Amino acid sequence: MSPSPLVPDRRRFLRLFVAMTAAWFAGFRFFGVDDQAAAQALLAASDPDTAGAHRRPPAPTPDCDDDAPTPSMTEGPFFTPHSPERTSLLEPGMPGTRMVLSGRVVSRGCTPIAGALVDFWHADDEGEYDNEGFRLRGHQFTDAQGRYRLETIVPGLYSGRTRHFHVKVQARGGRVLTTQLYFPDEASNSRDRIFRPDLLMAVRDGQRGKDARFNFVLRTA
Repeated sequence: MSPSPLVPDRRRFLRLFVAMTAAWFAGFRFFGVDDQAAAQALLAASDPDTAGAHRRPPAPTPDCDDDAPTPSMTEGPFFTPHSPERTSLLEPGMPGTRMVLSGRVVSRGCTPIAGALVDFWHADDEGEYDNEGFRLRGHQFTDAQGRYRLETIVPGLYSGRTRHFHVKVQARGGRVLTTQLYFPDEASNSRDRIFRPDLLMAVRDGQRGKDARFNFVLRTA
């Protein structure tokens, strides 16, 4: 009986497979350190779980510090009690750069404080305070998530002080925090004797003026 025509082809395939296997082992044997690192990186990139881990974004930064309650500051001579309850201090024709200040009131454990009083007052665009009425003065209460939002203008400068907001914050039945908020990148910050960098707001340009954020951390029982 004549040999099957498939036998020579099978033998050639086996010889080719053996040769290729030997060559592969020889190449792996002489792999350099850099080549091995590259190969591992290539394998990692081909692994969906590993590659996904490299692409995951970092964990968000907490928005409060358990050990750093918001520091208090002097009230100043211009506080007027019984300001109107309102979330906007803007009035028709009021000059100045529009600004929205928002944030949260939380405890030292980052728990939102609902119904907290937040009372703001500040100078107008020319650095003047209204000490007879309630222009650029007003208070509000935080919502269930401890959030507040104020529409106002960027205050002007006056002699001896840098640009700032005055504010009183109080949880229901708690102590009153009286403090001030400051603007970053103000040349006058370094000349203000009571300026504190830990009371700087995060300020950026918005669609209609400035957007600012600040979270108040209160000492609570």
